[in-house]
Amino acid sequence: MEAIPSVPDLGLAGKTLTVPRGLVIAGPQSGVGKTTIALGLLAAYRRRGFKVQSFKVGPDFIDPGHHTRAAGRVCRNLDGWMLTKGANMESFQCQAQGADLVVVEGVMGLFDGHDGIEEAGSTAQMAKWLGLPVVLVVDARSMARSAAALVHGFATFDSALRLIGVIFNRVGSPTHLDYLREAVEQAGEVRYFGGLPREEDLAIPERHLGLVTSEDYPLGGDYLRRLADLVERHLDLDGLLDALPPITAKGEPAAAAHAPAVVRLGVARDRAFCFYYPENLEWLARFGAEIVPVSPLDHRDLPEVHGLYLGGGYPELFARELSANRSMRRAIREQAAAGLPIYAECGGLMYLSREICDLEGRRHAMAGVLPFAVRMLPRFKTLGYREVTLTVDCLLGPAGTYARGHEFHYSEIIVEPADLPRVYQVAGRRGAPPHREGYAVNRVLASYIHLHFGSNPEIAGHMVACCRMFKENR
Repeated sequence: MEAIPSVPDLGLAGKTLTVPRGLVIAGPQSGVGKTTIALGLLAAYRRRGFKVQSFKVGPDFIDPGHHTRAAGRVCRNLDGWMLTKGANMESFQCQAQGADLVVVEGVMGLFDGHDGIEEAGSTAQMAKWLGLPVVLVVDARSMARSAAALVHGFATFDSALRLIGVIFNRVGSPTHLDYLREAVEQAGEVRYFGGLPREEDLAIPERHLGLVTSEDYPLGGDYLRRLADLVERHLDLDGLLDALPPITAKGEPAAAAHAPAVVRLGVARDRAFCFYYPENLEWLARFGAEIVPVSPLDHRDLPEVHGLYLGGGYPELFARELSANRSMRRAIREQAAAGLPIYAECGGLMYLSREICDLEGRRHAMAGVLPFAVRMLPRFKTLGYREVTLTVDCLLGPAGTYARGHEFHYSEIIVEPADLPRVYQVAGRRGAPPHREGYAVNRVLASYIHLHFGSNPEIAGHMVACCRMFKENR
């Protein structure tokens, strides 16, 4: 379902590995440069002619877009809390078919997951499920021999995990790198595969929610060539490849048979709305939805559709343009009033509100489907995994249906009308009481939570069924 964007020409050669191999790129914590290293490896090995496939652990929408550009193949999310082991293995086996080398980028620190006790949702859990070795990326700023102590701790913390090597990032000088190499080699527990110097001009810009998206900052051929050059010069790519065992996660992926298309489902896809799990769209297609791209930024009207999916993204950055497109706002408001099934997540919820108030206090009119406004905050409002149970029959299924997802946003609803129906019961964490969310108006369902349909594919089937009912009864 997910179309591969145009990919830069890196001067590819034709090579294959006798046996497919793979690794996990992890770090002691967030911000050490895992994404830069992963992108560099993808670009460098791809330039050598290998077919490379990437995955991203965790509920991330931004990094996978950059991975897709570097690898020339669609990156998928793997998540040990939102999805079962079986669902993760199916995604891995299906997407890795035909690849010579698989690069899995971890999330947060290697052992960080859903809580401080269990490994659910962690990079370490996923590495063990997939049977892949781990290479640790260490930010070497203000560190020398102590880096070996840090690596020792990560190498010995979990005996079931195979941590095979280390790559240093942001190295200050050749002498600094010598200290790091000597310390790791003296410890003798893992292999040293090199270190990248500080190259600030190769850093991908960041903003709230993480890196800028591939829609706003597409990685062009020049950037990827420079990154591949840097990796070729400073990392032992041959040694790393030789150290990787064959991929052991084997088995035939489940057949992805699609039902004949019975409805046209509009999906908002542009610079403002770009946060979607590919599996969500694929499950909708399996149940009979023809995916129709819609741009609230650029299109003047809705095409003929029987439902609408407004995903997340950055509507706040394009609030003026979205507000100026009055005809699209009016079309969505009128179709919602006419009973069009609409499912909105996070940024989609913001767009369906009355208005967005930005950090400067400017107010931007939105679609006006939901009876409240939202405002941006200088720091994030909430962050974390969520388990949702439907309390009444609605767009995603009958009462009692459950699904898992993730929530991360810098905005909040200004005033929630007391009589606005809420159809989600959201499980609290660490003893926090459950709370109500999921706002329902007519056949519109909007929430700050990004659900992964792979956690319960039946919600995709029910959504398509609602679209079909609209089509037949309008």
